[in-house]
Amino acid sequence: MARHERKDRNRDRDRQESDLTEKLVGINRVAKVVKGGRRFGFAAIVIVGDRRGRVGHGSGKAREVPEAIRKAAEQAKRSMIRVPLREGRTLHHDITGRFGAGRVALRAAPAGTGIIAGGPMRAIFEILGVQDVVAKSIGTSNPHNIIKATFGALCNIHAPRFVAARRGKKVAEIFHRDRQQNTTLQSANAK
Repeated sequence: MARHERKDRNRDRDRQESDLTEKLVGINRVAKVVKGGRRFGFAAIVIVGDRRGRVGHGSGKAREVPEAIRKAAEQAKRSMIRVPLREGRTLHHDITGRFGAGRVALRAAPAGTGIIAGGPMRAIFEILGVQDVVAKSIGTSNPHNIIKATFGALCNIHAPRFVAARRGKKVAEIFHRDRQQNTTLQSANAK
């Protein structure tokens, strides 16, 4: 009985891994100085996701490019996170993220906007399955820091149902309160 359950689990994991898409974000040639001179290798950054709300990132180093990419993809599969998406196309709310000198600002966007983001952030959103988002990286252009800042922000995105459950309220109450505050602010600004 246990053997059959193990086979089913392995089959499910293989099916999930076959749904994953990999995207190479960057590859660098790195050198290690040794007694006889320099030893060259390659460092790769890879984003892996299923285009339905799961995404991960990884980096790998090796003497050959394919090996570095394989190592990065393995690490990315191990570090996958689930991000709640509104209507399966955009983020639930605006958020900022920070890692080192890299700061990113992610904003939810109306339908038809597309992915307005550059470099590594665009790869993350494409693999994540986001169709409408506006994102800006501030500070560094280092892909490692931008990716980690973006993932830091994505980890802090919460669905309204989760927030309502944590506060012990209904989803409608949370949105109703926000609308009341906005109308109060607008009427105060009009005066």
